[in-house]
Amino acid sequence: MAQQFKLPDGRNIDYFLSGAKDGFPLIWIHGTPGAYLPIPSFSAVCEEKGVKVITSSRAGYGGSTRNKGRRIVDAVSDIQALKEHLGIAKCLVGGWSGGGPHALACAARLRGCVAALCVAGGAPYEAEGLDFLAGQGEDNIQEYHAALKGETELQEFCRPQRLDLLKSDAAQVTEAMSSLLPDVDKQTLLGNDEMGQYMVDMFQEGLKTNADGWVDDDMAFIEPWGFDLAEIKVPVFQYQGSEDKMVPYAHGEWLAKHLPQESLRNHLLQGEGHISIFVGRMEGMIDELLAVTKQ
Repeated sequence: MAQQFKLPDGRNIDYFLSGAKDGFPLIWIHGTPGAYLPIPSFSAVCEEKGVKVITSSRAGYGGSTRNKGRRIVDAVSDIQALKEHLGIAKCLVGGWSGGGPHALACAARLRGCVAALCVAGGAPYEAEGLDFLAGQGEDNIQEYHAALKGETELQEFCRPQRLDLLKSDAAQVTEAMSSLLPDVDKQTLLGNDEMGQYMVDMFQEGLKTNADGWVDDDMAFIEPWGFDLAEIKVPVFQYQGSEDKMVPYAHGEWLAKHLPQESLRNHLLQGEGHISIFVGRMEGMIDELLAVTKQ
């Protein structure tokens, strides 16, 4: 069950603590759409390795108050306030999917961030030399076309999808997302009961009131992020799979070229999708992050 914290501007944010109670803090940022719920096996790995996991629902999701018009970078001030509330000085940051760009924003702007992990995170919409929609599944293409027409059109797109997700079980979620799932991701979901149920629970929590968080994420993804990648001075670990239809491989290749090279570790992996790339590599990802804290 989430706890709630009142931000300095009066908005509320839902957050949750898991992993090792007295471990090194890791702020984990969910995807789109999403919520504060951590993956149980991920929390278990973190507990075993001495990592405390802090998750929260981004503005507009679940019980977190909407921040209409927010940019990617605006998540940093919310996370900074929560970090201070929890008495955290230094931390690691990680984000998966829609959480990836927000993790990069934290790498650039969050005080006390010592390293960041970006798993299947997209590149900026206006990224030079990148066809943003090329290689994306049909549902994503329709979603971004709606976003490009404005918030009203996007709300109309997301509203019925939200209602379908709220009443779907794991098998139905997999079917609903079929255009976005390569075979390797479908096999991962069908062979991993935890991941399928996690997605059901996350959608039901994040979208329980409305689709505002989802809409605001998409609108933020097609606008300038509000910070420059060159601002990043901490180590970044980037993972991207060649079969990903939610965030295509070209996005990972673009980030690999444009993130500061001094302390960047790329994992551009053949044969992996959006979900499979994370499920089998949780331990290694945590080990990479923890190694930075011991330097």
